[in-house]
Amino acid sequence: MTSLTFKKKPARVIPGFHLSLGYTMLYVSLLVLLPLAMIFIQTMSLSWAEFMAIVTDPRAIASYKLSFGTALAAGLVNVVFGTIIAWVLVRYHFPFKRIIDGLVDLPFALPTAVAGIALTSLYAPNGWIGQFFDFKIAFTPLGIIIALTFIGLPFVVRTVQPVLQNISVEVEEASASLGATRLQTVCKIIFPELAPAILTGFSLAFARALGEYGSVVFIAGNMPMKTEITPLIIMTKLEQYDYAGATSIAAVMLITSFVLLFTMNLIQWLANRRFIH
Repeated sequence: MTSLTFKKKPARVIPGFHLSLGYTMLYVSLLVLLPLAMIFIQTMSLSWAEFMAIVTDPRAIASYKLSFGTALAAGLVNVVFGTIIAWVLVRYHFPFKRIIDGLVDLPFALPTAVAGIALTSLYAPNGWIGQFFDFKIAFTPLGIIIALTFIGLPFVVRTVQPVLQNISVEVEEASASLGATRLQTVCKIIFPELAPAILTGFSLAFARALGEYGSVVFIAGNMPMKTEITPLIIMTKLEQYDYAGATSIAAVMLITSFVLLFTMNLIQWLANRRFIH
């Protein structure tokens, strides 16, 4: 006779799928979905004509262009220099490396208002750096890009850095021993591994820059139609108790940001499939 043996399922530290999924959906609903839903519920108090009049106002459209344009520019700058910084921190050993590595996270801990005041004092026409330039940096879109680059840099560095640490130096040496040039090694060995992380870092930096307020409001100058960002318009309407107008512009920003981030995630997924296969 043969005896039937039953394997005991290994005990799981985390509860089962259904219970974990329930907690996840409850947490996401309370902290993410419910607040976002209130934006659209508040906006529904307006008629379609009133909504369109608010969101297509020339001042609002100018702020959309400024916010999305400067966030995109800052994200691209951070992709280049954030990747270089991550490479230096991973591949080289030099004095005070740990201190510099820690300084990368400083924008996370520094209050955004303090960052804005510091950047303004540096790049104002009479500031320590701004006085040496014949053109204005503070109170221009260039100043906004600098502020957004400052707060977005850690996202790219901390996303790319772990991936670089997992790429062995021996892989580069093997590529060189097989006759590949440095450019070929970077393009065909290093970049395919880094591309998903770079896209993720760019998405995070871009999303963070879109909603940034504290560090930008000081250095922007807040001139309507020129250096007024969309979060400032939202705050102005809230101070005027125009909640429906504020949520209308916030809804436009939310929908546009969602579409852009969804597109970036789709590109990242396609890049992962391409580089894996």
